[in-house]
Amino acid sequence: MRILVAEPIAPEGLAKLRAAHDVDELVGRPADEYRAVIGNYDALVVRSQVQVDAPLLEAGTRLQVVGRAGVGVDNVDLDAATRAGITVVNAPTGNTIAAAEHTLALLLALARRIAPADASVRRGEWKRAQFQGVELRGRTLGIIGLGKIGMAIADRARGLEMTILGVDPYVTSEQAAIHGVELVDIDALLRRSDAVTVHVPLTRATRGLIGAAAISKLRPGAFILNVARGGIVDETAVADALRSGHLGGAGIDVFDAEPPAGSPLLEAPNTVLTPHLGASTAEAQVAVAEEIADQVLDVLAGRSARYAVNAPLLGPEAAQAIGPFLPLAEILGRFFAQFARGGARTLTLEVAGEPAGYDTAPITAAVLRGLLETVTTERVNLVNAGLLAKARGITVVERRTPDAGSFSALVTLSGEVDGRQIVVGGTLANGEPRLVRLNEYRLDMAPADVMLITQHHDRPGMIGRIGGTLGSADVNIAAMHLARSAPRQDALMILALDDDVPDAVAMEIRGHEAIIDLWTIRLGGER
Repeated sequence: MRILVAEPIAPEGLAKLRAAHDVDELVGRPADEYRAVIGNYDALVVRSQVQVDAPLLEAGTRLQVVGRAGVGVDNVDLDAATRAGITVVNAPTGNTIAAAEHTLALLLALARRIAPADASVRRGEWKRAQFQGVELRGRTLGIIGLGKIGMAIADRARGLEMTILGVDPYVTSEQAAIHGVELVDIDALLRRSDAVTVHVPLTRATRGLIGAAAISKLRPGAFILNVARGGIVDETAVADALRSGHLGGAGIDVFDAEPPAGSPLLEAPNTVLTPHLGASTAEAQVAVAEEIADQVLDVLAGRSARYAVNAPLLGPEAAQAIGPFLPLAEILGRFFAQFARGGARTLTLEVAGEPAGYDTAPITAAVLRGLLETVTTERVNLVNAGLLAKARGITVVERRTPDAGSFSALVTLSGEVDGRQIVVGGTLANGEPRLVRLNEYRLDMAPADVMLITQHHDRPGMIGRIGGTLGSADVNIAAMHLARSAPRQDALMILALDDDVPDAVAMEIRGHEAIIDLWTIRLGGER
C-alpha cells in the first residue's frame, strides 16, 4: 500500500511506516497538487497546516485512513471523511509530558519574573530588587480538567511542594488523591488558588471559561495559565485584570487567533507569551510520530485504531435504523451533563422500540461523546467510548426493550448524581430529536442550542416575570413547555431561546423568591 506524508513528522514515525508500506514525502505543496496525486494513495498523514477538506477527500478514491500527527483535527473535514468511509486517527497522548512541562515552565517564569529580568540584563541594567519573585512551595495550584495532561501537571507540582486543587466531574476523589489532588467545585478552586491552569477542550461550554466573572473570584496577584486551547481564557478580561493589578501574571501558549496579532495580551504587563509550544519538544515529536504511525498501520491492516476520531461506518441496514438516533443520543448526553451539574458513576442507557433490535453500541458512544465533550480532548467514538468511560470511573449499563410505550422509539439516560436521580429521555418525530422526559416530568419539546430551565413554585404571574426579565435583556423566547406536579405546587418550565443568557440575567431570575432552581443548558457545540 502507499502512504503520502504531507507534513514533516519525526524519522522514527517514518521508519515505522516504511517498514510496512511504500511512503512518499510531499511537503509544502499547494492544495491543487495534493488533490492531483491523492488518488494514488491508501493513507494520508498531516499535521495542522494541510487542509483535508471535502474536495481532497473526494479525490482520494483509494484512501482508507487520514492520520493527524497531533491532538486537534480542526483541519480535517470529519463529516466528509465519514461519508467517504475514511477513518481519521490522531495522536492524543504523545504530547502529554511536553504540555505538562511547558505549563510548569510558564508558571516558574511568572513566579521568578524570568522574561522581564532577562530583557533588563540585555539592556545593560542590573536591577535585582525590581525583579523579586515568589516561591511556589506552599502555594496552591488549581487544575481545571484532570485528564492525562492535568494529572501529569499534578504529579510534577507535588515535587514543588504545592497544594493542588482540581475540577473534573468525571474523576473520583480516590483517583484524584492518587495524584495528590483535592477535588473541589470551580468556585472553591478559584477562591483558593494562587495559580489556575486550564486543560479542557474548547467547546461552547468552555469558551470564555476564565473570563471577568471567574477572574474576580481569584486572589489578588494570582496567575493564569493556558496551554490548552485559545478561547478558553478571555484575553481581554485577562489583559484588563493584569493592567489593574488584580492578576499577578499570565502565561499563555495558545490564542484566539494565531498568530495573535492585535491581542490585548501583547501590550499587557506581567505576561509570558509563547507561540503554541506545548507539544514542541524533540521527545514529543517522536512520540506523536510513532503514535500516528501505529494508528495508520492498524487501519491499513484492518485492525481497530484506538484513537479513531470518527466512528466506523455501520452496515447499510444498521445505519438506516440506528443512524438517525445518534444526534439525539449526543444531545441527551450533553443535556444530562449540564443538568446534573456533576458526574454520575453509573449511567443507565435504555433503548426501547425500533432501534432496540440492532446493536446499540453506536448510541452508547454518541451519549458518551455528548457527556464527556467538555472534559476530554479525545473525540469519543465506537472504538474508544468504553475505554474513556472506564478511565473516568463511569460504568454504563445498557438495556434494550421492544416496548417503548406510546412511542415507536425511546432513548432514556439516567444516573444518580450527589444523591439525586437524573433522568432525561428523547425520541424522534419526523426524523427530528424531541425531549420527552426530564426526571418525573413528561414533556414534548424540540431541543434548542440554548435552553433555560426553571423549577419554581407554581404561582400566578411567574411565566410573565421570567419572560419579562429575558425580554428586558433582549433574549428572545422561541418555544416554551410547562410541566407541573400539581396546581400551585412545583412547576418545571423549559424555554428554548434564540439568544444566550447572560450570567447577570440568570442570577436575576434565580434571585426571585419563587425560584427553586435554574439551569442554562447550552446544546450547540463548537467541535
